[in-house]
Amino acid sequence: MPLTIHDTLHREKRLFEPRDPGRVTLYVCGPTVYDYAHIGNARPPVVFDVLVRLLRREYGADRVVYARNVTDVDDKINAKAAREGAPIGEVTSRYEAAYLEDMARLNVSPPDLAPHVTDHMDAIVAQIGAIIDQGCAYVAEGHVLFDVSSYQAYGRLSGRNLDDMIAGARVEVAPYKKNPHDFVLWKPSKQGEPAWPSPWGEGRPGWHIECSAMIEQTLGLPIDIHAGGVDLVFPHHENEIAQGVCAHGHAHEPGAHARYSRYWMHNGFLTVDAEKMSKSTGNVLLLHDLVQAVPGEVVRWALLSAHYRQPLDWNQALLDQSRKSLDRLYGALHRAVAVGASTDQPPADFLKAIEDDLNTPGAMATLFALSSEIERGMTAGDPGVVARAKGELIAAAALLGVLQADPAAWLEGEVSDALRAEVEALLEQRAAARAAKDWPEADRIRDRLNALNVVVMDGPDGATWRVKG
Repeated sequence: MPLTIHDTLHREKRLFEPRDPGRVTLYVCGPTVYDYAHIGNARPPVVFDVLVRLLRREYGADRVVYARNVTDVDDKINAKAAREGAPIGEVTSRYEAAYLEDMARLNVSPPDLAPHVTDHMDAIVAQIGAIIDQGCAYVAEGHVLFDVSSYQAYGRLSGRNLDDMIAGARVEVAPYKKNPHDFVLWKPSKQGEPAWPSPWGEGRPGWHIECSAMIEQTLGLPIDIHAGGVDLVFPHHENEIAQGVCAHGHAHEPGAHARYSRYWMHNGFLTVDAEKMSKSTGNVLLLHDLVQAVPGEVVRWALLSAHYRQPLDWNQALLDQSRKSLDRLYGALHRAVAVGASTDQPPADFLKAIEDDLNTPGAMATLFALSSEIERGMTAGDPGVVARAKGELIAAAALLGVLQADPAAWLEGEVSDALRAEVEALLEQRAAARAAKDWPEADRIRDRLNALNVVVMDGPDGATWRVKG
């Protein structure tokens, strides 16, 4: 089935056709490593990890090149290092390591390339020089600024008129600008801040030029898909297009935007208890804390439970439902543990949903249908049905990046050896009491298990258990 994706630039779903099926390229804007990521920062890497898995299945793992950058030059990084009295490299290394640890807990596949801004200064300086040479940027008081009036299609991605625009976050409104919409490509560094040499004086790059230069150097232009959060459409991605196009003299060509990226994908906003996340309201949820308390697969499932382009409200009910959903699926796999899978391919209904612009809610519905088939097959004693449904469930779940744990371990949860031994002993006593129809004793054991916060699930092959989430 063909993959269709909603292209932000064209504002419609389009059939995905890579420029070269032998080398499919994808770039996702990655972290700025000055602090722990919050839960909203986790939505793009999880959502587009599903896309990467799907592309690798379709074209082959060795034919997909996935890049996710690391921004290690930024005002917030400088401020954090100054507050801590620590070297900037120490701050960025610490938070990058934490980010990668958190992504691993969410089963996010590592990118093929992880370009760092500090490793690509020569490419950044060269691209700025090319933009100046094309007459699309100018030097003013030690700054290099992009002249947005030089690119007539500026605003097409975001659907904004130039007159209605502001320069956006991280861009200063300064008297040396030709107009207030122009944005910084290079700026002088302040005393004590990191600085690199350039033809325009020592300094550091603006935010937008970093991605443009790294994309061109690591992936080549045009790339097939550029992805990120909807908050990056303007000004970041709008400015990326302008820079990437104008650096090569295509500013006035019709359709020049396609010379930078052929498709644009953006995930929707995430709120917390129906409110926007902000430090002022005190509702910022750090992913690093969350995955210490909640299994990473539960967080991943919750992030995929709504269509990626729709808003997602993060709340306790969402987490509870996500845990119950995974418990149900793991329960079916556990009850079928003795039956081997007879296929390693996902079913057609699953592929139809996931290839329709990453319709994860529709894909999840297929997982539940397969778990029900397993249950019915086990009850009917039909190993052929169970083997097929089990194989399809495992294959489909792998594309979503879930059901990666051992079912028995998942259902039991993280428990001590002592608790596990006590529960197993109680279950043996419970089975003996029920076999002897000693109901008062069975009730006593049930009460003891409840006191241990243990849920028991009876099945045709015996009882399974887990600690209440």
